[in-house]
Amino acid sequence: MGSSELLAKIKHGGNIPKHIAIIMDGNGRWAENRKLPRTEGHRAGMKAVREVIEGSMEAGVEVLTLFAFSKENWKRPRLETDALMGLLRLYIRKEKRKLQEKGVEVHVLGDLTDVGKNTREAISEIVDETSGGGNLRLNLMLSYSGRDDVVQACRVFTEEVLQGELELADLNEEVLSHRLFTSGIPDPDLLIRTSGEFRVSNFMLWQIAYTELSIVDTLWPEFSREHLFEAISNYQLRDRRFGMISGQDDLDIGRIN
Repeated sequence: MGSSELLAKIKHGGNIPKHIAIIMDGNGRWAENRKLPRTEGHRAGMKAVREVIEGSMEAGVEVLTLFAFSKENWKRPRLETDALMGLLRLYIRKEKRKLQEKGVEVHVLGDLTDVGKNTREAISEIVDETSGGGNLRLNLMLSYSGRDDVVQACRVFTEEVLQGELELADLNEEVLSHRLFTSGIPDPDLLIRTSGEFRVSNFMLWQIAYTELSIVDTLWPEFSREHLFEAISNYQLRDRRFGMISGQDDLDIGRIN
């Protein structure tokens, strides 16, 4: 089934996930399989980024979150991390105008302390110039760690308590959620991981508590909008229970009546 048929199918099925998050894995293996430098795999992965952005907009997804670079990735060889930051700047330079024209609002979330000045300036430009785009919110998670996200949220809350702005008794899930990097963004409905690996790699640990998972064998540079639409189609078949049992809403309504 081609992309047009798949798109029509998911449009007819309804229940499009509002927020899709993707762990973009497999660039290195894609390059190694072709006896190319790992950096060429990252470069090839840029095409897949364009594919999922366009596919998400076609499907009616409201928020797309891409795990671009984890905080742990700084432990990789300097040559590779420098190349990744260079590719990010290249992507911003090449895609900024196109994203703006398509109404894509870009946000970059994470601990940017270790990100170089040139990259931070490029980030500021694309965030400023795409602000107000109403067709898709694109979150690029950069130097991001799910555990660190929770820790920094706790630090913010603690500081507010010390300043007398809040009390310890005020702490609850909602209060902490508003202090995460993802404050104001709905939790992902669907998390896709490419390359067939069955792990979440310290990604949005708080936010994916009830997220549906889709593990795709395809390596990221080969991921297309058809793969995206297939993942959405499978999502539409699932019964999201959020800790309840199937049909509990109907049972509860019957009891109230």
